[in-house]
Amino acid sequence: MRRRTQYTLLAVLVVLAALAAVVYLRWKAPPEVARLLPESDAILFVNLKPVRAATHFDQTSVAHAAAYQQFIDATGIVPERDLDSAAFALHRMSDPRGPNGPVAWSEVFAGHFDAAKLATYLESTAQGKEQYAGRTIYAIPSEGRTLRVAVLGYDMVAASNMPTPEEIHSMLDRARAAASPFSGSSLLGERYRDVPAFSTAWGIGRLGLPFGDEGQVLVLGMKLPLPADATFVASVRFDGALHLRVEEIAGSEVEAQRSAEEMSSLLGLFKALQMAQQPVTRTPEDVVERDLIDSIQVEKEKERAVVTASVPAGDLLKLGR
Repeated sequence: MRRRTQYTLLAVLVVLAALAAVVYLRWKAPPEVARLLPESDAILFVNLKPVRAATHFDQTSVAHAAAYQQFIDATGIVPERDLDSAAFALHRMSDPRGPNGPVAWSEVFAGHFDAAKLATYLESTAQGKEQYAGRTIYAIPSEGRTLRVAVLGYDMVAASNMPTPEEIHSMLDRARAAASPFSGSSLLGERYRDVPAFSTAWGIGRLGLPFGDEGQVLVLGMKLPLPADATFVASVRFDGALHLRVEEIAGSEVEAQRSAEEMSSLLGLFKALQMAQQPVTRTPEDVVERDLIDSIQVEKEKERAVVTASVPAGDLLKLGR
């Protein structure tokens, strides 16, 4: 009897240990919407649930464009209210001046919606359809491209505006293995470990691609001393203050030092210009912008040039008044 009890306790401990391992792996794993993305040059992710809980932006009345409002009326989906998280894959185009522009997107959205209503809307707007992996892919014309959309389930939608259907097919294939914490693209497997824990939003890979101009990153009309194909890890975290962190992964410590020095010089120039243009009467938005700029720091950490900034919670609350 004693031996049977020991075996029973051992079996219970093994099961509990296995469950704990599964929970830990799921906690450490990238978000499911990101794991479904195809191979890409960069990945962006945002978790809207904590932002919505903190700011209640879903309770603010927003004027929508006519086409956007038509989508809301037809599907009942109000993104500010119903979207919980989203992940985007950036694909560099071989011909940046071609019909698909310099960058194409694949995306996965998770939230709350009526799948039947959404399917009816997609059916009414699609110019073509394809059956793949037991799901319908709708081909919808959008801004000179074809947007392929598939409903993955009661709470998830995938889409891609790549010229060919391989990416949407990849996402449908990945959906079958989504329960595995080890699934996902090679970029996710290589760089997600660099994302700070509890980040509300993050990005990894060649994040400068959408802002690229002749091989350089262009932001607010200024060319940054960074190549558009440089690898970055960016994150936003909230813990009473909003923390931003951007890391450029350089090829060596010497390159990281050079990038840090160039960005520090550019930051000094930018701060001087902002100070010269400071308005006499400051709005809450001006206060937040000023505090954010003042908080920016540039450092070198081994083979990385790191830019950090933060906004106090008090400043953020002023924006809602």
